[in-house]
This record gives sequence, C-alpha cells and structure tokens, in this order.
Amino acid sequence: MINKLVQKIQETHAPIVVGLDPMLSYVPSHIQKRAFEEYGETLEGAAEAIWQYNKEIVDHVYDLIPAVKPQIAMYEQFGIPGLIAFKKTVDYCREKDLVVIGDIKRGDIGSTSAAYATGHLGKVQIGNHAYAGFDEDFVTVNPYLGTDGVKPFVDVCRQEKKGLFILVKTSNPSSGEFQDRLIDGRPLYELVGEKVAGWGADCMGDSYSYIGAVVGATYPEQGKVLRKIMPKSFILVPGYGAQGGKGADLVHFFNEDGLGAIVNSSRGIIAAYKQEQYAKYGEEHFAEASRAAVEAMIADIDGALQNAK
Repeated sequence: MINKLVQKIQETHAPIVVGLDPMLSYVPSHIQKRAFEEYGETLEGAAEAIWQYNKEIVDHVYDLIPAVKPQIAMYEQFGIPGLIAFKKTVDYCREKDLVVIGDIKRGDIGSTSAAYATGHLGKVQIGNHAYAGFDEDFVTVNPYLGTDGVKPFVDVCRQEKKGLFILVKTSNPSSGEFQDRLIDGRPLYELVGEKVAGWGADCMGDSYSYIGAVVGATYPEQGKVLRKIMPKSFILVPGYGAQGGKGADLVHFFNEDGLGAIVNSSRGIIAAYKQEQYAKYGEEHFAEASRAAVEAMIADIDGALQNAK
C-alpha cells in the first residue's frame, strides 16, 4: 500500500491528506435538517448527517488528493450508528481510489493488539470464511507499550501489504512532557524514531517502508532531525493550518526526491466554509469551499518545496 500512496502523490502532485474528523457543529444546517427529518434528533440522525457531509466533501476533492484520514473518535461519539458512518466513509473513499488512513491511535499488547490490527487492517476468520472489518489501508499506532504493542500490527501489515504511522513527535502543545524527555542525553522521540526505522527495515515497499511515523508540523526542527533518522519512513504530518503549521515549516519533512511526507489538514478543509476567506461560498456550497481550501494548501506546500530547491 505504501507503493500506491507514493504513486497517488506523484499523480496528483499533492502530498496532502484530508482529515475527515467531523463534528456535528461543522455540518451545515440543511444537511442536519434532512437527516433529522428522516431519523429524528437521535444518534442515527447525527450519524446520517455526518455521513452525508463526508460524502459531499469527498465528491468535491477526491480528484485532487491521494488520501483521507478519518479520525475514529469523531464517529465513536455517536455509538454504533457513528461506527457505521465511519465504515461507510472508509468504503466510499476506497471506491474513489483514495488511500485511507484510519486514525485510531491504538496501543496495547498481545492478543488485544492483534485483535485491533485484525479489525482495522486484516481479516477475521469465521468458520471457513475470512472477513475484513473496517478495512483501512493504514492506521495510526501509539508505541508507548513498545515492540509488544507494535509487532502484531507489523505482522498484519506484512501479510496484507498495508501500513502504519507510528506516533513519534505529536503536534499538541504538551507532547514534550514525555516525548522531549532526555534519555542518555537524547530526547525520547529520537529513540522512538530509531525504533520506527528498525521496524520498517523489514517491511519495505519499492522505495519506502510500510512503517511510517507521525511528526507534527508544529515542530519543524524536530522534523528535520527525524527525517535523517528515518530516511525510508513516510512521515504523516498533522498540525497544518488550524494548528499553526505552514508550508514553509514543512520542507524538512520531505526527502530530496520530493517524497517522504504527507501533510494532514482536517477542519481547515472540511470546515473551510466557516473561515473568512471562504465565507463567500456559504453553507449551501460548503464542499466547494473545501475544494478551494485543498487547492490553496497544495499551492502553499508546492511553493514551499520549490523555494527550498
């Protein structure tokens, strides 16, 4: 799957991923109204609104981008109907030939970790039949429990030719409370980066590993160091836009081939119509605002990469 991600980035010239992290407050009133008329103001109604919102955004941006990243918590808050909306979103994006990164941030050990990996990336055996559960292409994984927590995911990735993005240096302000702690004179995130590179060495695609890393756009200097530590790992870069990251901050996350990183924007794209520069589109044309925001993000990152040459 890493080969497909690289190919899609090369085809679109857009090393970006749209985070499908919907809050009900993002969903325009006309979509909520239709969903509530059919299902009432219920969990089912909210999930239907979320699904229809996602679908319209995907319809307007899928030709511009290589990948999407649905964050499962935004769906889990609506219970089982929310998870059904998550699955519909994953399946629809795959129908559009998008790479799907399930942002699940799981981290456990043994059979529990294996079950997470099976449910999201692999197949579960039921009698004589095997079934894919959520069936994403990549997932995010928390490495806090060490190799015991990561290896079951790596095993499934090797079997299914799918991939991981492992949390290394996250974009949130308090990430340094643990991730920047010095161990033998080096910050913890560097040691985690070395483990990611090691795990990935045995899971190589044509030019990059199936095992990537999450490194926040809000920490460009750390990104520069980690790029050298993990030369064959793709880096998923959150924190662009709404969290303060800009194209100029991102050049060090990429390799000289212009590959090696994919930059995420969530509410900066899916709720673009709420921003002043896209207000002209209005609620009715929210997805057109999302398309314009994608085009602006592509231009920003491409300009930064060209200036860095």
